[in-house]
Amino acid sequence: MKKLNLFAATALSVVMATGANAATIGYLSSNFDDNFLTLMREAAKVHTEERGHTFQIEDAREDVGTQLSQVQNFIASGVDALVVTAVSAAATPQMTKMANAAGIPIVYVNRMPSDSASLGGTSTFVGSNETWSGTLAAFELCNLAGGTGTAVMLQGILSNEAAVTRSKDFEEVLALSMCNGIELKAVEVGSWQRAKGNDIVSNWLSSGMKIDIVFANNDEMGLGAVQAFKNAGISMDDVLIGSVDATADALASMKAGDLDVTVFQNAAGQATGGIDAAIAAINGESLPNSVTIPFELVTPANMAEYMGAN
Repeated sequence: MKKLNLFAATALSVVMATGANAATIGYLSSNFDDNFLTLMREAAKVHTEERGHTFQIEDAREDVGTQLSQVQNFIASGVDALVVTAVSAAATPQMTKMANAAGIPIVYVNRMPSDSASLGGTSTFVGSNETWSGTLAAFELCNLAGGTGTAVMLQGILSNEAAVTRSKDFEEVLALSMCNGIELKAVEVGSWQRAKGNDIVSNWLSSGMKIDIVFANNDEMGLGAVQAFKNAGISMDDVLIGSVDATADALASMKAGDLDVTVFQNAAGQATGGIDAAIAAINGESLPNSVTIPFELVTPANMAEYMGAN
């Protein structure tokens, strides 16, 4: 696991106590089909059981109504804490209210809730500052492109704070003088999925669009873009592709010379930090407002350091 920043290390040290009695933690995943979220839930399950507690999990399949019902069901079943990757940030105030009314701690992981500013005590957010994810990738892509070219962007689901922020980050970097020779030609929602990323980029290429740079909000869509260029017979030496997460598949693609840039997001760090926070709250400890786990730029020059990290 990569090192945390000073705030994260301090905050996590506050929430590491383990109680003598076993507790039940209800883990609400937004999507079992997402590779990064799969890494998170698997790490959360292992860590919960290593700490002597029971782990229960539900898949919302990116449906807000389903996730709200699952929160209600977990509360009714008497779980001791909730750990949530939220389908929609807009729904988190309702989840927080439901958990608070039942006297159950709630910890949001990975996807920042819209009520993050009011958390603390029996609720918190454990994750990364999304402003850095898109910014790190965008700066590197701009540098590699020499500040010129035609760019496209593949977005995640726009009800997710990460998709909105990463997209905004990319656009803000392109507006800087060093990058103002890059034209953002097209933007489309690929819903975090590799197949959709492939389809979208394939359609752009079929229309005759010339693409020099692809920024994808996550690795799965970036890998879909890679496949689209290969299917079109375009050399990966002629296009730059950047994304976020540094999954094993993304690093394999980078090693093969296809993906140019990714940004490490610590799946295990977020998951285990979320579980530790939930256990601490169960034990009566007051949680900080948030626990920040930093993003880190990954390029071919340093990718070996991240092999096996996600």
